[in-house]
Amino acid sequence: MTAVGPFGLSVRDQALEADVQAGLAAVEEGLLDATKSEVPFITKAAQHLVHAGGKRFRPLLVMLAAQFGDPYAPGVVPSAVVVELTHLATLYHDDVMDEAEVRRGVDSANNRWGNSVAVLTGDFLFSRASHILADLGPEAVRIQAEAFERLVTGQILETAGPRDGRDPVDHYLDVISGKTGSLIAVSGRFGAMMSGADETVVDVLTQYGERLGVAFQLADDVLDIASDKRESGKTPGTDLREGIPTLPVLRLRERVHRLGLAEDIELAELLDSDLSDDARHAEALTRMRAHPALEQARRDTVRYAEEARATLSPLPDRGAKRALLELCDAVVHRAG
Repeated sequence: MTAVGPFGLSVRDQALEADVQAGLAAVEEGLLDATKSEVPFITKAAQHLVHAGGKRFRPLLVMLAAQFGDPYAPGVVPSAVVVELTHLATLYHDDVMDEAEVRRGVDSANNRWGNSVAVLTGDFLFSRASHILADLGPEAVRIQAEAFERLVTGQILETAGPRDGRDPVDHYLDVISGKTGSLIAVSGRFGAMMSGADETVVDVLTQYGERLGVAFQLADDVLDIASDKRESGKTPGTDLREGIPTLPVLRLRERVHRLGLAEDIELAELLDSDLSDDARHAEALTRMRAHPALEQARRDTVRYAEEARATLSPLPDRGAKRALLELCDAVVHRAG
């Protein structure tokens, strides 16, 4: 039994392991090739996060989904490069919006070169992804365009906040379905579609990716509060400091409305205060780590991971299916 992929995924099938490892190695080559420019500075900025590593979660899902067809089909690796380039591009933009200083354990691009360079580098990566997509056919272009529309819509909804009368938790789940679930759903879809898998398999793996993507983001929400910098590579409590209402915070506010407990109200007021002050920020982190709202967010993560697991039931029992089931466990473990 060996480990492969972003979570040290255990693979008992040697042929599957070889296929996935070869595919991911080809994706790395593709990422480096796609981020090269005739302008050396652009290459340096574009490859900044490629060299920083990362989980390569989306390419891994492409490779596993391709196992239900022909994993060596010519469109599989390029489609994995497309989804990872798109993901990387959004990270450059997200760090500008969040004023993040660290990404994947290194200086964020905006912290190193400024916001303008970071935004334009993200745009450069989007353009390179589109260039690769053009060779994968009009259906792939349409799928990616729809996913990108959902991704941007999710970001706008997050910025705008819930409309009057809308449950904030429901609104937030819609946000992350767009921001995160859409591209991970495309990863499952591209892997199956490019490999020539049956349409029913394509649909199953698209639904799986959507649900797993939500679980993945919820796990990140938990990690933002529960982990330290060594585990996540990001500064703990970044979302808290920026006032971004992630699920643990929304669950806290829900308790305030439902129970009206003094300690909950006090913590909510602390979170609404200026957390640029390091002492207040540290206090908020400590109190959130001990609060039941964090455990509720963990349970929400488990629920979505279990929904992802359930969607796989129609698939034939083979190594790739077992690996996809294990991915559900790995996502939950991150939030544990």
